[in-house]
Amino acid sequence: QVHLAESGGGLVAAGGSLTLVCATSLNTDNINWMAWFRQGPGKEREGVASIPIGRPGTYYADFVKGRFTISQDNANNTVSLQMNNLKPEDTATYYCAADPRRYLPWDVLNHRSFEYWGQGTQVTVSS
Repeated sequence: QVHLAESGGGLVAAGGSLTLVCATSLNTDNINWMAWFRQGPGKEREGVASIPIGRPGTYYADFVKGRFTISQDNANNTVSLQMNNLKPEDTATYYCAADPRRYLPWDVLNHRSFEYWGQGTQVTVSS
């Protein structure tokens, strides 16, 4: 049973920061990609950031470049999303995702590429 658990969401004022953490029951040796997605009220799920496990490179949606940073901690089987300069439009439920395939079937920020999902953590940014 694969388990992904997000934490770190909350309420923050515009311009503030939050760090989301995704813990997985999977050994990262068995995961090739992890990513963060979000879904706002009445909106489709959209990719935020993605990272290949144990390999270089990070990928970001244009709307978070320069503000968000994805990173991995293989020793603890976690992936974090540091979010700075938060805006009200960043309000959404944030989901962690993982996939065991080295080559994803869709884009690295496409939700269809990822097999495993967490339950989500709410981020609310007040204006």
